[in-house]
Amino acid sequence: MADLTLATSAREAIPDLPSAFRADRTLLALDLGTTTGWALHGADGLITSGTVSFRPGRFDGGGMRYLRFTNWLAELDRLSGPIAAIWFEEVRRHAGTDAAHVYGGLMATLTAWAELRGVPYEGVPVGTIKRFATGKGNANKDAMIAAARARGFSPADDNEADAIAILFWALETKGGVQ
Repeated sequence: MADLTLATSAREAIPDLPSAFRADRTLLALDLGTTTGWALHGADGLITSGTVSFRPGRFDGGGMRYLRFTNWLAELDRLSGPIAAIWFEEVRRHAGTDAAHVYGGLMATLTAWAELRGVPYEGVPVGTIKRFATGKGNANKDAMIAAARARGFSPADDNEADAIAILFWALETKGGVQ
């Protein structure tokens, strides 16, 4: 079972949104990894965020992480959806081979899940997210957490902070339209 940490923050209005923004859509932003950060703009306008762990158990086979991720997406879609669009952090360089494999597997699972349901998705480069949130394309983890706090959130870690930044990037630059 995935370990889910949930932080909720209500927003009455997000300033300076493009007129194309549709407040009645469920939008999902993800920072993919063993600990995946997520932020969701619900059709009711409520923004929730948190982290979920896809760390394999001692006796899990190699594909269990991805099956749990698929089930988590389906449950999120069922409870909060339907999900209208997904944005995720597009990583082009990883510190290690294991991280690259996990990211690739999660991204493949996410894109296949979205394709099967006709949900549009888009990767957002790391530098774009950091520059949007902090003004600096190579901002560190603490700066990303501080940027999320400045927006009124209390992220558990940098994964959640990154997902919050991706969601606001999508809302403020794309208007929630894909």
